[in-house]
Amino acid sequence: MLAEDVPFGDLTTRALGIGGQPGLMNFSARDEQVVCGSEEAAAILTRLGATVDVLRSSGGRVTPGTPLLRATGPAGALHMGWKTAQTLMEWAAGIATATNAIVLAAASGGAAAGTVAVACTRKAPPLTRALAMRAVVAGGGVMHRVGLSDTILVFPEHLAFMDPHDGLAQAVQTLRRTAPERRIVIEVTSPDQAIAAARAGADILQMEKFPVRDVARLAERLKALSLCPRLAAAGGINARNVADYVAAGADLVVTSAPYTAPPCDVQVELKAR
Repeated sequence: MLAEDVPFGDLTTRALGIGGQPGLMNFSARDEQVVCGSEEAAAILTRLGATVDVLRSSGGRVTPGTPLLRATGPAGALHMGWKTAQTLMEWAAGIATATNAIVLAAASGGAAAGTVAVACTRKAPPLTRALAMRAVVAGGGVMHRVGLSDTILVFPEHLAFMDPHDGLAQAVQTLRRTAPERRIVIEVTSPDQAIAAARAGADILQMEKFPVRDVARLAERLKALSLCPRLAAAGGINARNVADYVAAGADLVVTSAPYTAPPCDVQVELKAR
């Protein structure tokens, strides 16, 4: 991040000749938010030579005006780290706050309130996944998949390369043998396909863009057939509709919505000591 923003130092501060003067920089929340990235911001400023106190750790909800971070040191160090640290905290807090809004909304979804995990996908902007993951967890969510290496998720695009007649059963049998410690998640795009995947032995059915009414009907059909895969609702899930999916019978909701949330506002005051 520093290599991107100050590859050859801060020209303005250097040209003014003020880099060695002692300074103080305070970060505070300008709006209500779930804090995230304060530790990473502190690491950036520390690396530049500042002394930093983290006043609010990632994961806490704060009100406007709450102090988040305090840094002292040479003006040159503070100016070089200022915008990088501020932008990181604002972007991460935006994701954390949006995730938390979905978590809170999911908890109002009926009998399963508080038991349904909000899982965020890996669709964060490229090369931001580590910080995006941290923000999701700070907001009370979990990661759906960190990457392709950690979970099994069978898409229709995988089944296109299997036997057209019994590809689902073949896939489940193969995965039970080759990845015996993993749960098998199968993405389905219709209730009938979901029933077929459940009969084939899927552990989790990822219902892609199912309307709420179809989730409820599928849950009833599976119960009547004594089939009990977990149901994951995915596609278009947000704070406005998540409670409906939980009430309909989803055991898990999968979303990418937090990654497009606006950043939260972090105010920075930088002055001479």
